[in-house]
Amino acid sequence: MADHQRNAPRHLTFRVTRREDPVSEVTEQDAIRAAERYPHVVIRGPVFGFAEQRPEDGPAWRLLDDVTDGFAQHARDGLNSHLWFRARDETAPGDRLRAQLREAVSRLEREPVNELTVGDTRYRIVRGDEFARIGPDGIEGPRPTDPDEPAADLSWGERRSSPSRTRGLLVDHARPTGIMESIQRMELLGLRYEAPRIPAEARADSATALATHPGVVLLPATFTFAERKRSSWEPMAALQPSPHEARATLYDYLAEFLPKLGQEVSEDDARVYAEAAEEFRARPRRDEITVLGRRFQIIRVERLIRIGPDGPETPRPSDLDPYGPCPIHRPLPE
Repeated sequence: MADHQRNAPRHLTFRVTRREDPVSEVTEQDAIRAAERYPHVVIRGPVFGFAEQRPEDGPAWRLLDDVTDGFAQHARDGLNSHLWFRARDETAPGDRLRAQLREAVSRLEREPVNELTVGDTRYRIVRGDEFARIGPDGIEGPRPTDPDEPAADLSWGERRSSPSRTRGLLVDHARPTGIMESIQRMELLGLRYEAPRIPAEARADSATALATHPGVVLLPATFTFAERKRSSWEPMAALQPSPHEARATLYDYLAEFLPKLGQEVSEDDARVYAEAAEEFRARPRRDEITVLGRRFQIIRVERLIRIGPDGPETPRPSDLDPYGPCPIHRPLPE
């Protein structure tokens, strides 16, 4: 017994806490009902973002973007911009930190690097998996307890800016979580790509990740709209931070995008789409609509990040990355 570890590593530690406040109680009950109604998980594919590890955060990593990019290089470009703006706005010519930031930006313009250090801060491209829950009723939509815009603040058709619930999140596997979230994290420990339609390399990397990054951290839920196909649901837009943002995106699709497709959509059909959009907008909490035989639904999309001994997982060799790095900002003076 001399070799027995008194404390498990942070990436294997689960800390469960029971929160007594009314909001947490309702959220827990909502999660229980969702697990009963939508018992199965469908994994869609990877998402990418970037994070930092500062000395004051200890071993935890702080997310610096929304972790919704479809390719790792998109996240590298985001990190490139983040460091470029830090150099421009937070340093002066001749500063040592400015030189380090410029060097990091230069490297990101030339190499597809997934980690680098600037001063006492580590930066990393992080990889997550996107999934949804399904059941006999279909795919899960927004839950009553999911944060959403107040009815008085709803906006449609113009620029919207709901606050991100992911940006700034501290990723720490040992952070205490509620009972249902802890149960869900444990259920997802073995989640991996298994379908035959997925390339063998991706399936192999997914199985390897269970050993190299055995921990799981859940990110805040996101939302989009999907169209019901013959045997599946097809997401049609980028992930949004709130159900209303997803509804407003569906409204834009029906009111603006489809009517302007020209020869692909007849004038009569364009008018039907536009009228359906206005009807959808008139019922601001509606999550489903059928137009010209096409069924659209607001869906709830979850994401997880796998955690290993040194923190979040980085991109895998089998992840698609169709283009490489390049300069995206003008050079900064020394």
